[in-house]
Amino acid sequence: MLEGLPQAVGHMLRGRRAGLDRILFNRVSLRAGQAAIEVKSLAFADHAPIPMIYTADADGRSPPLQWTGVPAAATRVALIVEDADSLLPQPLVHAIVFDLPPGDMSLADGAIDPDGDLGPRLGRNSMLGTGWLPPDPPPGHGPHRYAFQVFALAGGGRHRGRPGREALARALRKHAIASGCLIGTYERLDPGVRVGQAPMPAPTAE
Repeated sequence: MLEGLPQAVGHMLRGRRAGLDRILFNRVSLRAGQAAIEVKSLAFADHAPIPMIYTADADGRSPPLQWTGVPAAATRVALIVEDADSLLPQPLVHAIVFDLPPGDMSLADGAIDPDGDLGPRLGRNSMLGTGWLPPDPPPGHGPHRYAFQVFALAGGGRHRGRPGREALARALRKHAIASGCLIGTYERLDPGVRVGQAPMPAPTAE
């Protein structure tokens, strides 16, 4: 969708970013003493590039995820993926999965599909759709950080309908007891940049 944006516009807006401080992992306060959740992916390491196959420049399916450390008291698990470097004031939501059983500690490659088994548990992304919204940063804007955030909740009712970011945030503020975050990056290079050539560094937003 943004691949046609002129690279000059991306360069001009390199300093405009929502910021990591605005993702839910950094905004939802948990009760003291709760365990941290470790989130991993077989497709990429923490703060490493997300393979192109999981982006808007290729197949665009969701990457595999695993997590450990969900407390025994948890009754359900939620996942939200946000682009911390969105041009918008708030991070762009790429996926919401809610009311996962606490014993389910992984999502397979391509699992966040509205036509798949998770369909009834998918919330709304920032484009008001369900399922995985592939990374699609503007050319020339620099690397974008995509935060895969897993929350364990205890108590409270299950979500109805298709919750968005704010509905999920309200539930997390009341019921979240543990959280974890995995960061993957993706950058759409300028058309004139050769493979192996270092792109211009992105400015720090925090």
